[in-house]
Amino acid sequence: MRCAAYLPAQRTLLVADVHVGKAASFRGLGVPVPAGTTDGTLARLAAALAASGATQLVMLGDFVHSARSYARATLDALARWREAHAALSITLLRGNHDARAGEPPSWLGIETVDAPLRCGPLLLAHEPEPRPDAYVLAGHVHPCVVVGGRGFDRLRLPCFHFGARVGVLPAFGEFTGWHALPRGEGDRVFAIAGGRVHEV
Repeated sequence: MRCAAYLPAQRTLLVADVHVGKAASFRGLGVPVPAGTTDGTLARLAAALAASGATQLVMLGDFVHSARSYARATLDALARWREAHAALSITLLRGNHDARAGEPPSWLGIETVDAPLRCGPLLLAHEPEPRPDAYVLAGHVHPCVVVGGRGFDRLRLPCFHFGARVGVLPAFGEFTGWHALPRGEGDRVFAIAGGRVHEV
């Protein structure tokens, strides 16, 4: 379940920053980028749902990258994925990219809401901003840790970053960038490498 979090009491899988169709959006602008990233992302999402047994999926913003993302190949991939998960309840918290991309097609059966969304003891949001009434889980910033090797080698690994009042999930999409967050005192950071999660 790389880059996803599961809330067993709610049988809910949380993902952030899926950015479906980002490569198609770039290709629409004439930028040569690899094809197949949406299929890969949706396959990983299907695997995470199967592994968790979740009956509900909540996306913490940025499901679709842009309006140009709705290319025929992207829509076809989404249709196949949704057909395979017809009984799944899906909620999307609108993120900054969702605002530009527009509402997902109605046939996807995705409920779109503004943040924050209460989920058990947590507040779910896109932007990682603390709230006075509950711990916040969010996305938006695509957190990573930078690991140094011999010489000047550096490796960026997606991570879960938990602060005192806000936890940030890594970007779920395959074709996304990463941002190293400053680490505060008491923060806990869990890097994802080799299909496993490691506290660093």
